[in-house]
Amino acid sequence: MSNGEKGILMRLLGGAWAAVNGLRRLVVNVVFLLLLALALGLLLARAPNPVIDGSALLLRPAGQLVEQVAVADPLSLLQRGANPSQTPLHEVLEALDAAASDTRIRGVVIETDPLAAAGLAKLQELAAAITRFREAAPDKPILAWGSRFTQAQYFLASQADEVYLAPDGFVLAHGFASYPTYYKGLFDKLDVRINVFRVGIHKSAVEPFTRESMSEPHREATARLLDGLWAQWLEGVTTHRSIGTDELDALVDDYPARLAAANGDAAQLALQSGLVDGLLTPDQWRALQISRFGRLDDGKSPRRTALGAYLAGVRAQLVPAPARIAVVTVQGAIVDGDSPIGVAGGETVAAMLARVRDDDAYKGLVLRIDSPGGSVFASERIRREVDLIRQAGKPVVASMSSVAASGGYWVALAADEIWAGSSTLTGSIGIFGMFPDLSGLLARGGLAVDGVGTSPIAGGLDPRRPLSEPMASALKSSIEHGYRRFVGLVASARGMDGAAVEKVAQGQVWSGRQALDHGLVDQLGGLGAAIGAAAGRAGLDRYQVDWIEPELDARERILERLLHAFAVDRPDRGIAAGATAVFVQMVGELGDLADWNDPGHVYAHCECQSP
Repeated sequence: MSNGEKGILMRLLGGAWAAVNGLRRLVVNVVFLLLLALALGLLLARAPNPVIDGSALLLRPAGQLVEQVAVADPLSLLQRGANPSQTPLHEVLEALDAAASDTRIRGVVIETDPLAAAGLAKLQELAAAITRFREAAPDKPILAWGSRFTQAQYFLASQADEVYLAPDGFVLAHGFASYPTYYKGLFDKLDVRINVFRVGIHKSAVEPFTRESMSEPHREATARLLDGLWAQWLEGVTTHRSIGTDELDALVDDYPARLAAANGDAAQLALQSGLVDGLLTPDQWRALQISRFGRLDDGKSPRRTALGAYLAGVRAQLVPAPARIAVVTVQGAIVDGDSPIGVAGGETVAAMLARVRDDDAYKGLVLRIDSPGGSVFASERIRREVDLIRQAGKPVVASMSSVAASGGYWVALAADEIWAGSSTLTGSIGIFGMFPDLSGLLARGGLAVDGVGTSPIAGGLDPRRPLSEPMASALKSSIEHGYRRFVGLVASARGMDGAAVEKVAQGQVWSGRQALDHGLVDQLGGLGAAIGAAAGRAGLDRYQVDWIEPELDARERILERLLHAFAVDRPDRGIAAGATAVFVQMVGELGDLADWNDPGHVYAHCECQSP
């Protein structure tokens, strides 16, 4: 083929790519405009006051219970399951606290079917809010129903005064477990080597990539942690039920035999065991709500006000306060640079913190953490910005959600106070470094790498080549320095000596309750308590709370509001969906390696997940 023919071919390919790319952008924009038109139409048709007088507040959390809702591309809405719903925990808490004294609200209705996942600490915060509602408004009933109950769903439903289950449903309470996937065998087959440097015998985050099974220290620590968390789950579930913790624990242990004795009828077993108060089909559940709260004008539906509509009505009546408390979220893995919501980019979070520091309207900060950590460089970037806010005279309170471990604990160390939930996973004070060696994989494919450098370590961080001894030594020194620094930060922030920190460090993961005993946190309590503590330190009696979000363009802001307002949810069902979820998790774990982008390849990350 001549050069001229090649040039023509390249121009044709370039034109084809431009056409495909233009079509892609056109589809995205068309979907976006359709969503926008739909939203505007619904908003125009909506009544001025969305709160229905004499109604029940409907709590129907969809998808994952999170601290901050992520923004999705509209094109993903066309792909089944590509955009799982998310429900911000703080909005549910805000609605419950407001509804307790709202004379327009006669009770609470909880429907758990759309709830896909929620950490135990988040569920406990939600349970505490329901308890506050019950104590403030004892005459307002709280009813719950589900076609079936997963462990998380049942924890939420069990907080109600009355719990109902569909006649063909079940309560799937099976305890807590941790069974990581180990990839060493796969890497061996591919001739991929993962070079690991770590400090802390309990720092298990690297084990899935370097072992074929769980190490004994990790096994023992995990079993101890899960036993403590399971005890908290049992305690929370049985508080408002007629079954005791020991009885429920025995039911779970002996479930197959108990189910067989009930002729395989899981719903009847749940009723006989006191887990639910009755069995109701969907139409019977609707009729029960109508009998308690009346009908809407259509004559068919029970009088209920959805959470989103209720919050919109309540917030529209609020009188803005001149003083504000800011809440900045550190959610997801901590990575270097900028990031979308759902991943805590060091620069993204630092920019939000700088806005709080520079705005005189903000008198205090709550750092809400739901992260297993990640990049040490990015963690320190965030911690330093928090420290600068304190130096500016604004109090800072760290509030731990489901997980605030390793780098998530690192960023909390700059706060004046640290609050945790009793089941928050925290600690994991340890450091590790990982660097892949792909030379074996390339060799299997017939590829070779060769050349020269100006020093023994030039090109030393090239994954195509084996890690050299000089570079390995440098990484080891860096990891050891990072661990000493982590321990020093903890000692300074918590008023402990190095020996005391070492006893609780070495990568050990603690529940919030254990962390309080070890002096790693100051108080046990949820988000509301942390906000109150920040306001108290700032000397505020009247204030409003602002959730600070990353700067979004106009399109992203509108889209984020639309997705949240319409609560697009497609919860997966059945065994096939479960198998798909496991496969997606495995792919995600391997894909997460690409997000580990610390400039020095040094990480404070916890291989821990709230059950």
